[in-house]
Amino acid sequence: MFHDKLYLIGGSFGLREFTQIRYDVHKLHGKIDPALKEKLKQNTVTLESEYEKLEKSNLDNWENIRGPRPWEDSRTVQKQRQEALRLKTE
Repeated sequence: MFHDKLYLIGGSFGLREFTQIRYDVHKLHGKIDPALKEKLKQNTVTLESEYEKLEKSNLDNWENIRGPRPWEDSRTVQKQRQEALRLKTE
């Protein structure tokens, strides 16, 4: 019984906060910096231009390079990677 009332009251407060965030975002969305708006208009990236970039890239000869794990030292991993690359080119 108590939990039901708690959910009802807590849910109404949570819903109020989320709807307020929604309205605040819509209010801010209309206010954009004019310089940024002009810069966005100048950006003419299209789906076709990105597709052409992908066509030109060589996707057959790529190498998957993993980053260090959280418990590994990044400098040690980089040194190992450079050493392996050096040995590969010799």
